[in-house]
Amino acid sequence: MKISTKGRYGLTIMIELAKKHGEGPTSLKSIAQTNDLSEHYLEQLIAPLRNAGLVKSIRGAYGGYILGKEPAKITSGDIIRVLEGPISPVEGIEDEEPAKRELWMRIRDAVKDVLDNTTLEDLASHTDTGESDAYMFYI
Repeated sequence: MKISTKGRYGLTIMIELAKKHGEGPTSLKSIAQTNDLSEHYLEQLIAPLRNAGLVKSIRGAYGGYILGKEPAKITSGDIIRVLEGPISPVEGIEDEEPAKRELWMRIRDAVKDVLDNTTLEDLASHTDTGESDAYMFYI
């Protein structure tokens, strides 16, 4: 399964809003500038997120967007499904022969499990420990 820029940038918007949760509205312009993204493209992504109730818009001079729910109650799966559609590694899974259908379903279920068990709170509070990439070489 490949997540497009819609899903990736949508997650970026939502993570930024989660980081500022409780501080008032955040403008798409500030999110675009912070992450070096197109504000126009982010405007296209925010509408489906708002329609799904994941974000709320606040009008006015100091307006912007806030999360529609607590960061712990929104999963990355919620966001990806709104922007990318159903989670499936292949099209026409039901037409596959049984062995391959079983494989595709296991892959789909594993991806769903990760997405549905990773909340915005998890993503917003993530810190890069560097341990996974850190190798020490001694001579």
